[in-house]
Amino acid sequence: MTDSVVQPTPSVRASQASVANIRELVEVFYRRVDEDPLLGPVFARELAGRWDAHLAKMTTFWSSLVLGTKDYCGNVQEAHRPLGDIEPQHFARWITLFLDTVESRYEPAAAVQFMEPALRIAQSLQLSKFGWDYRIPEAQVALLASLRRLRRGERETEAAEHLRDRSGATSFPVNVTDTGSEKS
Repeated sequence: MTDSVVQPTPSVRASQASVANIRELVEVFYRRVDEDPLLGPVFARELAGRWDAHLAKMTTFWSSLVLGTKDYCGNVQEAHRPLGDIEPQHFARWITLFLDTVESRYEPAAAVQFMEPALRIAQSLQLSKFGWDYRIPEAQVALLASLRRLRRGERETEAAEHLRDRSGATSFPVNVTDTGSEKS
């Protein structure tokens, strides 16, 4: 991974996204990925010698999605297609680490701007990878529906249940880590 210094998680979560805090989010998240026993070896193999370029690309990607900068040029499906040894547990771990990192760095209204597209993209990649008969874990589907309601301001109290302060708790969201290895 890159030798750049990653700032510690701020004690105050950002109320809105900016290019600077998106860059920090990407660096912190991928540091966690690199250190993860399940994901680290996959990313180390795929990004050997290219970590800096990947971090820059992911900063551009998330800035395009969240800030509407439209600077990202790429195809998410095609970028992940060559990864032959990815299993449902890899997606579950990626989702857990990403949502936990976002939630620790952003207030709920800002966090939703990352979480909802992350879950949509994950579902699309899972279906592409494992086939259209693959069953997305129910907890993942329910969380995405809740985040949509939160973003739209509908039944915010119910949706906000998933975004409560989890400091000192297990990784967010625990029930999304179901590997979904059973097909329907």
